[in-house]
Amino acid sequence: SEDVLSKDAGECAICLEELQQGDTIARLPCLCIYHKGQVFLRMDRKFQKVAFVGCIDEWFEVNRSCPEHPSD
Repeated sequence: SEDVLSKDAGECAICLEELQQGDTIARLPCLCIYHKGQVFLRMDRKFQKVAFVGCIDEWFEVNRSCPEHPSD
């Protein structure tokens, strides 16, 4: 399901960038969360622009399981 993150939640296992408050996320049945359906730019710690696409959307184009729970 699609949701907006209410607080920082660590690292996205797909893009390895931080899941930050306000990010649009997908919450899978296993309760894992990933960036969802968005393209945005954020400045990283070195003030470089980082672009994200909906990580889980791209993942599901070639995979059918959670990146962290492939046997579920």
